Amino acid sequence: MSFIDELQSLDTSNPGGWPSWVKLGSVLLLMIVIGAAGYIFKIKDQAKDLATFEATEISKKTQFRIKQKKALQLPAYKAQLEEMKIILNSMLRQLPSKNEMSDLIVDVSQTALASGIDNELFEPGTEVLKEFYAEKPIALRMVGKYHDFGEFVSGVASLPRVVILTMHDISLKPVGKDINGVLLLEGTAKTYRYLDENEQEEMDAKVAAAKKGKK
Repeated sequence: MSFIDELQSLDTSNPGGWPSWVKLGSVLLLMIVIGAAGYIFKIKDQAKDLATFEATEISKKTQFRIKQKKALQLPAYKAQLEEMKIILNSMLRQLPSKNEMSDLIVDVSQTALASGIDNELFEPGTEVLKEFYAEKPIALRMVGKYHDFGEFVSGVASLPRVVILTMHDISLKPVGKDINGVLLLEGTAKTYRYLDENEQEEMDAKVAAAKKGKK
């Protein structure tokens, strides 16, 4: 009897009567089927989860190394920040103080007159406190020649106290059809001063409260 004939003659209702090699083959086949089913339904999903966990682990290790590097550099960053604060405070102290501001505005106005400029309007506005300085707007309408304005700028730069004068919404145009080069300057200038200790403490408290309110 051939191998195929022998398989075909097996009594499926009586597996106990099968030859030993058939029983062994059936057991092996059953194990293969169970293993394949287990891989498909369980192990394969676990393999995907493992791959995901490994990718997450690599990402977290990379983030950790970056944060660790930043943490090691933190003392140097803090030292640089403190140095920058010292430099900034030194520069701010070169600006006028609160008590010097009125005299400074008078000096700027007198410098314009001494330069040959006619101050049709020189009106200081309300002071605005910023985080670490104060700005004072001045509404301007000045008439003079081109070289007069140049002399005015040079004169302001020569004042004893450091003066920062910035121009905003400025227009400079000839006066009528004047052929002598007379110009009209209109707009707003802003000058700045440093905050005294009480003002600085007040601003620091406001900034801290604002930051706390955003959280």
